[in-house]
Amino acid sequence: MPNKKGFTLIELLVVIGILAVLLTIVLIAINPARQFSQSNNTKRASDVNAILNAVDQFAADNRGTLPAGITAVVQNISDTGANICDDVVDDYMAALPVDPLTNNGAAVTDCAVVGGYDTNYTIVRSAANNRITVAAPAAELGQVISVTR
Repeated sequence: MPNKKGFTLIELLVVIGILAVLLTIVLIAINPARQFSQSNNTKRASDVNAILNAVDQFAADNRGTLPAGITAVVQNISDTGANICDDVVDDYMAALPVDPLTNNGAAVTDCAVVGGYDTNYTIVRSAANNRITVAAPAAELGQVISVTR
């Protein structure tokens, strides 16, 4: 018999099977969907802090008076809810942040935008101690994103 060089079909199938198992393990370890959700939650936490900082700065500059839209009832920060856009945009922040899954995450720079705006963040003033809480109700992975000052 002549000397044959190369791999048999069985050897090739075994190598392909091993590579498929390794690829599956790597994809499970990386889990891109979870990475995107964690990234969105990080942005939400940053946005919640930025909104609360802007409200605090507004109150500091106005002798403790809060923007008119903030009440003791939890409201969405929107043109129909807690409309704080006119009070904080331009003076205390360049644009009002929006949840990453709302309006493609595009921040609100024009408070009088046609069709209104909705940030998908909530704000409330505590009736007991006047503390402000800003939250991100659309947080993913079961995470609660809320900051109170």
